[in-house]
Amino acid sequence: MPLRSRITGTGSYTPENVLTNLDLEKKVDTSDEWITERTGIKERRIVGDSETTSDLCLEASKRALQAADVKPADIELIIVATMSGDMPMPSTAALLQKKLHAINAAAFDLNAACSGFLFGLSTADNFIKAGTYRKILLVGADVMSKFIDWQDRSTCVLFGDGAGAVVLESSRGARGVISTHLFTDGNLWDFICLPGGGSQNPPSAKTMKDRLHFVKMKGNETFKVAVRTLEKLVVDTLKKNNLKLSELAMLIPHQANLRIIKATAERLNLPMNKVAINLDRYGNTSSASIPIALDEVVREGRIKKDDYILLEAFGAGLTWASALIKW
Repeated sequence: MPLRSRITGTGSYTPENVLTNLDLEKKVDTSDEWITERTGIKERRIVGDSETTSDLCLEASKRALQAADVKPADIELIIVATMSGDMPMPSTAALLQKKLHAINAAAFDLNAACSGFLFGLSTADNFIKAGTYRKILLVGADVMSKFIDWQDRSTCVLFGDGAGAVVLESSRGARGVISTHLFTDGNLWDFICLPGGGSQNPPSAKTMKDRLHFVKMKGNETFKVAVRTLEKLVVDTLKKNNLKLSELAMLIPHQANLRIIKATAERLNLPMNKVAINLDRYGNTSSASIPIALDEVVREGRIKKDDYILLEAFGAGLTWASALIKW
């Protein structure tokens, strides 16, 4: 039987602080009705002043390791998918390794924005298939609240903070990650971006004044591309694996916008009871959204042994990705 990577444990963590739409009405010119109608979001979790991305990673990782019955010292590689790490260097993965006492693990970060977890899953899957590592901890985590312009009502209502983690182990058999599919179109980079803080626009009084250190987004343009792209992504992923849509037990999409999720499902004729949704409670947690949703459906018993599940995401880059898994 082929060597596969299999998810043996999932975990997630979101901060205690809840920011509701009614709370946002007091901050910016918006309303609960407008936010709910346009996005499907009712509330989101926000870190406290002293909480960092690696703190969220730590809690999610502990839960995933416990579910997998794997000790930190058994982990050989840690990948953290994030665009909002604790600091530019060292990597958040290195800080997580320290906090976990995962003394035998190499560690690095990966940034593909909202598609980051699936880019990380593909990377981990290929390491395991190559025989390089047998046990990998993959975390998707973002603290978007630190990079949101709270004066911009079009973006500040969308995002929340959180982390999700999975343990991947080497396995032989039919179950596990079947295929992953990664795509990028850098020509559309300015649809979603954070222009300040890098080598192009290093921190300065001017970049602060021009508010370049916050997420910028072309909402309408992004919506149109996302719906079209995600429908094709699901169809192509199933086709490449000779699988019918009716054989799919669960679609776990990136939790960006309920209208995007529903539009994609409608174009696919996929019933909504087969689609995992939690953005009403968490908002868009970027690279954390898919592993948080995955952890929830696993713990709720909505995924059974040998079920086919499909994960799909769309984010800055622009990037989009999918993964087919036999549970």
